[in-house]
Amino acid sequence: MKLTGFELRVIEMPLVSPFRTSFGVQTVREALIVRAVTDEAEGWGEGVAMSDPLYSSEYVEASVDVITRFLLPALAQVKDLDAGGVAPALAKFKGHRMSKAAVELALLDAELRATGVPLSRELGAVRDRVDCGVSVGIMDSIPQLLDAVDGYLDEGYVRIKLKIEPGWDIDPVRAVRERFGDDVLLQVDANTAYHRGDARHLAKLDPFDLLLIEQPLDEEDLLGHAQLAKAITTPVCLDESIVSARAAADAIALGACSIVNIKPGRVGGYLEARRIHDVCVANDIPVWCGGMLETGIGRAANVALAALPGFTLPGDTSGSGRYYSQDITEPFVVEDGTLTVPTGPGIGVTPDADALDAVTVRTEWVTF
Repeated sequence: MKLTGFELRVIEMPLVSPFRTSFGVQTVREALIVRAVTDEAEGWGEGVAMSDPLYSSEYVEASVDVITRFLLPALAQVKDLDAGGVAPALAKFKGHRMSKAAVELALLDAELRATGVPLSRELGAVRDRVDCGVSVGIMDSIPQLLDAVDGYLDEGYVRIKLKIEPGWDIDPVRAVRERFGDDVLLQVDANTAYHRGDARHLAKLDPFDLLLIEQPLDEEDLLGHAQLAKAITTPVCLDESIVSARAAADAIALGACSIVNIKPGRVGGYLEARRIHDVCVANDIPVWCGGMLETGIGRAANVALAALPGFTLPGDTSGSGRYYSQDITEPFVVEDGTLTVPTGPGIGVTPDADALDAVTVRTEWVTF
């Protein structure tokens, strides 16, 4: 394929309800959509950086800047560029994994569309449907939380994840267990909100038979996570700490986790995500696919990834309606607790032009 250029769109998608975590509240998702245009096909990618550098050091405006000023000019110098060559070509630029992932996915999607190959097949998927979990944000009250969980269970979600923070942890978990019983697959996500000295407090979650506690400590504190894993019986899962296959291997070797959440944007793309999956499988570490409130573009790619054999736990692959009243692609709908893995070429979905235009706030073109 001959690469013509890239289109970058900054979009703003209103959420159906505010989503609160330990690092803030979102009512609108600002996101970056990347389109790679070639002489044979075009492909789509989605950047998962947030509006502000709260979840990670990246944010949308910085992503636009680094892609246009550094990443795409570097790729323009590569002869016979393909998706597999994106990461090596951009390795000299430190960090910016979310930006690199968006560019890589757009080019990978274009390549696969040109050859008629679904992303799921390219990655090595073994399932045509994946189990769906849902992430429940921090609420104003426990009754409000119970109503929300009740609604998601009625919609068929097979796993509930509760966002927690100091002051909103033991009581909400207890209330959910008492209301819905021990058969509900339940886990919690702290988004780095705790410290090493909180081990005794976090041990109070042990009686509730949780699937896992996700990223309780700072992302750089692997030793602290290893110590915590010995102090509690709830399995420790790492999210923000896992930025590469090497980071995953190190965390496993240190005993810092027994489960890994793989978010392709966080690790630099779907090809690196597959390598992390392979490392975890080789070490008998279960993985699941995390979410970043993606539109249908990122959701389609996540569902394809979640169909790989090592993804044995339900991920944050919710239906489109969990976050958006109208998606920019055909909506993903939960049926019997699962989502269908797209079978079309590439990511298997294409944005609706009118829907995409309606939420676009800025567009930039970079030609090759």
